[in-house]
Amino acid sequence: MLYSIEEFYSILPFIILSTGILISVLIEMYSSKSEKILPWFSIIIFSAAGFYSLLTVNSMSVIMQGMLQTGGIPNIFHFVFNFGAAITCLLSVDYIKKYGAFFGEYYILIQISVLGMMCMAGAKDLFMIFIGLEVMSVSFYALAGMNRKRLNANEASLKYFLLGAFATGFVVYGIALIYGAAHSTSIDVITASFPAMSGNVIFLAGVLLFLIGFSFKIAAFPFHMWVPDVYQGSATTIAGLFSTGGKAAAFSAIIASLAPLFAGSVHVFMPYLAVISVLSMLFGSIVAISQNNIKRMLAYSSIAHAGYMIIGLAAGNHAGIAGIVFYLTAYTFMNLGAFGIVSLIEGNGETNLDLNSYAGLSEKNPMLALLLSVFMFALAGLPPFAGFFGKYYVFISAVKGNITWLAIVGVISSAISVYFYIRIVVLMYFRDSQSGFTIKNSSAGMLAVIISFMLVILLGIIPGSVINLISSFLN
Repeated sequence: MLYSIEEFYSILPFIILSTGILISVLIEMYSSKSEKILPWFSIIIFSAAGFYSLLTVNSMSVIMQGMLQTGGIPNIFHFVFNFGAAITCLLSVDYIKKYGAFFGEYYILIQISVLGMMCMAGAKDLFMIFIGLEVMSVSFYALAGMNRKRLNANEASLKYFLLGAFATGFVVYGIALIYGAAHSTSIDVITASFPAMSGNVIFLAGVLLFLIGFSFKIAAFPFHMWVPDVYQGSATTIAGLFSTGGKAAAFSAIIASLAPLFAGSVHVFMPYLAVISVLSMLFGSIVAISQNNIKRMLAYSSIAHAGYMIIGLAAGNHAGIAGIVFYLTAYTFMNLGAFGIVSLIEGNGETNLDLNSYAGLSEKNPMLALLLSVFMFALAGLPPFAGFFGKYYVFISAVKGNITWLAIVGVISSAISVYFYIRIVVLMYFRDSQSGFTIKNSSAGMLAVIISFMLVILLGIIPGSVINLISSFLN
């Protein structure tokens, strides 16, 4: 079948990234300087795909015989995935040398994972979601264990693989039951026939299994057990990608496939979503308090943030979906910034990851202390930073959806989380340094952190414009 030039332009981000992957493989095979070329080549590829997605956000179309949607919300996600990956590559330029994973395939795997994320965000068919999920997941399993000489990395990779494969089984079985009930894997067909199937036990069981599978991917309680160990054992830059790109991709798949089912008066999944939202928020916030390793602390906070975003799904309205998309955009850059600073401070052999290592950081490096403080305030949800508006929009959607109690639990959880975020700021500014390590300069890493900082500030300045843009594609 021949495709029009308009369809070619609409999938140009996919073409840019796919071509970049093929060229990267050739560079890795034939160039002796591939480790130096690939990070910058990857950044160019990601930047081109991300900016083009943003420029064509208003050009909405459904292509590939109804399998893929471009423009609108998917393009916003494409920008988040690509720009987040570009920041990860910038952070990795110097970091992977001291981590011991100075391999060209590191960047190729990041490119492949982003291609999988993009397939999930624009999916109009359940099989497209599954293909995107597997492409992303397999890349992540390899990235988690990139340094084969580290036992922690081997453990992280194996745990991620075993539990990830287990979660994928739920997704596949869910798709099978949905297909058995709806006789189609097209999301539009399933959505159109939902009122007639809202009492079909097989269909509801399929959707529930699909949701459970993705609850693993977004790290929601009680499907979170892999998160702390995987984040701690993986390279810090890759842990940042897992917690942002991976989470955003999983939410984008849920929004693409199930959001229409959650809207309207028949919201049979609200109790399930509300329960895992409450458990994720409270468990993540409370357990994070007891963590002494900063990567584990950020891992548990990631579980809590998944709970906040699920509030938007439980609300079952357009305000909730718009709030999730804004929250994911803000969370991506403030969490990448936080993990970026951790990667800059981290020493050889995974040292300086204890919270006490951050004592007196304001004297050692005032700029890093200031930037980390901003990211901690943003993650805590303090105004006027982007994190505050992300939580505000999902809480407002809960009020509009008549589940105000869930928003109140979210506020309580946020108040608890302030403690462990502000604790790091107190250590940096009001405690004397207990160790004499020096922080190695990394121009690329600092640039990545500053870009993340600027985006967090920008999203905090113009949240209304961003949320209006997102909402315009939902009406």
